[in-house]
Parts: sequence; C-alpha cells; structure tokens
Amino acid sequence: MIFSLLVLSPPSSQASSSAYQFANALLLQKHRLYRVFFYHDAAYNGSSIQCIGQGEFDVAKEWDKLQQQHSFDSVVCIAAGLKRGIINKVEALRYEKAAHNLRNGINLSGLGELADATVKSDRLITFGG
Repeated sequence: MIFSLLVLSPPSSQASSSAYQFANALLLQKHRLYRVFFYHDAAYNGSSIQCIGQGEFDVAKEWDKLQQQHSFDSVVCIAAGLKRGIINKVEALRYEKAAHNLRNGINLSGLGELADATVKSDRLITFGG
C-alpha cells in the first residue's frame, strides 16, 4: 500500500512524533511512503538551524535519517515555510535575504504537491490539527 502523510504540528508536538513513528512502522512493514507534507507549524521540521534540548527527541533529525534510508519525498509548504522563516536558497535570493535554512533533502513547494500525494497514494494520513 502507498501512503502519504500530512503533518500539521511543530516538531515539539506529540502529533509530529507520532507521524514519524507511524512512517517508520509502515516502512518496516514494507509499505511505500510516497510523500510527507509539512504544513502549518510542521514547517519548522524543515529548519536546519533548530536546536533541540539535550536529551530530547529530535524528530526533524530522525525524519532526515528515515528519508535518506527510504527515499520518499519530503515537502515543506512554501507559504507556511516562508511565514515561519523556513527558506531555501532560491527564495532567499528572491526575497533578498542574507541566508537560507531549509534542511537538505526537503523541498519547498506548494499545495499542488499535497494534491498530487492524494492522487498517487492509497491513503493520506493526517497528524496534528
């Protein structure tokens, strides 16, 4: 079965952690993960400069590892990301910003990617609200 995930809550939330655990479990069961779409405050998962407290679970870092192992598509909604200061090199130039901070392996794109995920997946599972 092909899954996509819509994550709406920040990395510090239980919903974000549950999304990661669900993704990990479905991949262990040999299902396919097509895309993880980070929207609203979940856009913070795309920040490469986020610092997690000592001993805390770094869900964004774990998403990176999982994505590298299983090669699924990771997308931060561009509108949500820009509002929250999550920006790639192209958008940094466009908005004349001095730096960019989007994590490697994550794309910054629009809601069309979410629509595409619903079409190409058997199930779209939402975490957070």
